[in-house]
Amino acid sequence: MKDTNQTQVTEFLLLGLSDDPHTQHLLFILFLGVYLVTVLGNLLLMSLVQIDSRLHTPMYFFLCNLSLADLCFSTNIVPQALVHLLSRMKAISFIRCAAQLLLFLIFGCTQCALLAVMSYDRYVAICNPLHYSSVMTWRVCVQLAAGSWTSGILVSVVDTSFTLRLPYRGSNSISHFFCEAPALLVVASTDTHTSEMAIFLMGVVILLIPVSLILVSYGHIIVTVVRMKSAAGRLKAFSTCGSHLMVVVLFYGSAIVTYMTPKSSKEQEKLVSVFYAMVTPMLNPLIYSLRNKDVKGALRKVATKNLPCRL
Repeated sequence: MKDTNQTQVTEFLLLGLSDDPHTQHLLFILFLGVYLVTVLGNLLLMSLVQIDSRLHTPMYFFLCNLSLADLCFSTNIVPQALVHLLSRMKAISFIRCAAQLLLFLIFGCTQCALLAVMSYDRYVAICNPLHYSSVMTWRVCVQLAAGSWTSGILVSVVDTSFTLRLPYRGSNSISHFFCEAPALLVVASTDTHTSEMAIFLMGVVILLIPVSLILVSYGHIIVTVVRMKSAAGRLKAFSTCGSHLMVVVLFYGSAIVTYMTPKSSKEQEKLVSVFYAMVTPMLNPLIYSLRNKDVKGALRKVATKNLPCRL
């Protein structure tokens, strides 16, 4: 039986991805590079949308919100992970761990909602182009963006509450590189079934429901595109949706593996977490910029405008 007289832990030890010093140094270099690309890519994308008036459209407004969520999402996790890769004591206080968990869920859940909103925007643009300007007004866009952030906050508060309400006594070693709900539940000193069910239900709300909406939207989009007589029109429609679909598959796929499937090995869970916590926020601006003529045009315009100043 567990000792009920043990006191609540005041800090956790994050065991990280490896205990080998050489591997940790390599991971530090890799993660630092990924983080710098993430910060620069998302800041550049948001700046271009603000600077170029041609990008002042609903699609890029939602993309700015996604870049902001990506930037905050990565910043909440990576700097601490970098510090721990170079330090012997990989401790994090209970309060800091709770804050990291809450922020991680807020920005992650908000991304889920934003991706669903962006699919609806593409559905209206392609399936109802004549009514696009009257449907996707700026007031509607602001409401959809605000609703995405609000839903992210609400779901994160529920998940965090059900995770942190549990007693944590005895072992405080977490086999992870940041404070994530599934990893924390493993070291809880009581039955976690209720908390696991609550987190699963919130996963249905913020993961499966948006995915369903995305699938419905793209089902209508595919039918509409196939019926187009113009090959150029079909190519343009698919190109505008291709970037979004790629981001959806990358982010939702890894998140569903972690929160909506039977538990796998700890090493596999950590690798999946690396993907959606570090890699996806870096890839999002690259995917949208490299595959988008408008963004590349705005970048060339800014570069050309500033070229004389450099000379």
